[in-house]
Order: sequence, then C-alpha cells, then structure tokens
Amino acid sequence: MSAAPFPKRAMVLAAGLGLRMRPLTDALPKPLIEVGGRTLLDRALDRCAAAGIETVVVNTHYLAERIERHVAARAASGQSAPRIVLAYEPELLETGGGVANALPRLVPGPFFVVNSDALWLDGKEDTLKRMAAAWDASSMDGLLLLQPARAMPGYEGAGDFARASDGRLARRAPGGQAPYVYVGVQLLSERLFDGVAVERFSINILYDRAIARGRLFGLVHEGAAFHVGAPESIALAERGLGP
Repeated sequence: MSAAPFPKRAMVLAAGLGLRMRPLTDALPKPLIEVGGRTLLDRALDRCAAAGIETVVVNTHYLAERIERHVAARAASGQSAPRIVLAYEPELLETGGGVANALPRLVPGPFFVVNSDALWLDGKEDTLKRMAAAWDASSMDGLLLLQPARAMPGYEGAGDFARASDGRLARRAPGGQAPYVYVGVQLLSERLFDGVAVERFSINILYDRAIARGRLFGLVHEGAAFHVGAPESIALAERGLGP
C-alpha cells in the first residue's frame, strides 16, 4: 500500500490574547514576540515551509493589524512560502472554533494545526513529515505531538495524556499525573469536526469526543520541545534552541 500524500495545508493559531505573556503583550500580539531574534509566528511558518506545506491559514483577533502588517512584510522580503491566508475573527473563537471557522480552507484531507508558541527541534527526521508518515486515516481523527513531561524544559505541571502501546491517548486522571505533555502540534481529520458549529469553544471538547471513540492518538517527539507561555520562558527556550 502506497503512503498517503503529505498534507499541503496547515493552520497556525495566532488569535489569542496572550494574557500570561503580559506585559510583553500589552501592545504586541504574542505571535510577534521574538525568541532568538525571530518571531514565534515566523518560526512556525518556517517549519511549515520546510516540510513542504504550501498553504497556511493564520487566524487573527487581538491586535490583528500588527499580524497583517508582519505577514505583508514577510512577503515583501521575498519569503513567498508558504502562502498565507489570514482569517480574522471579530469575536475570539478559541482553539476549536478557530479551526472550525477555517475548515473550508483546510480540507480536503488531513491538515496540521500548530500553536504559534510551539517551538521544537527535529530529531533525525522532520517532525511534521514524521507525523504525516504515522497518520492512519482509517483509525485516527487526530494525532498529537507529545513530549515526555520530564523532558520539557521548565515544565512543572502534572502532564496531559497517557499513551497506550498502540498510540491511543487517555486524559490524565483528576488529581493524578500523566507522563506526556502536548507540544502544540497536531494533525487532524475533518471528521473531528463533524456536526460542529462555528462558535467559541475549546478543541479539548473534540479531543474528549475522539478519546471516547478511541480515535485520538499521540506521537512521541524525538527532539527537544519548548513552550513559551510566560516572559521568563523566553530565555529558557533560547538556551535550548541554541544559535
């Protein structure tokens, strides 16, 4: 059986308020914060381009005009890949609603969704290509990139998911610990959004529905991963990313 074609569409989530990054986000949208001299948004777009993704939808809401100007400047500088489609949200739709709103521009076929604050270093293979190779449309509605909690620099939480030997995911039990943290990179099927309206909601609702059906899977990352969630995490990520 031949491998499925590599997904050519992705979405970068860039509409959030970035409240935990204050005061940096008082006048700057979080995706435009620089880490190691390059914005979070550019790093995400560069990853998509390097993997061969052709079109990326970037949703906007908070200080949307700043992101629009940045995307225009990126194109003017000669960075033509990937092709960027802006999806403005007059009212913030959160993660689930944001993807549902962009869905017509992402299908047919599976598509990537990348958090703008997700930073990672590849292992031996390109991470997005590795996720695409692991994708099984017959059994998966979603494939999340995971990092062992102990290997996430600066992470002190209780973890997000447990992972079975076949890759299926289960939520951390209330009050318990889970060995894996979600990195902020996912490969999704439009089936995950069956019957979903375009309204404000968290994609976690759809994760739980997929878990109940045994259709949410996880792939353990082979390289380093970082989360830029607060101002103090920037220096930690810069040290890990290196020059």
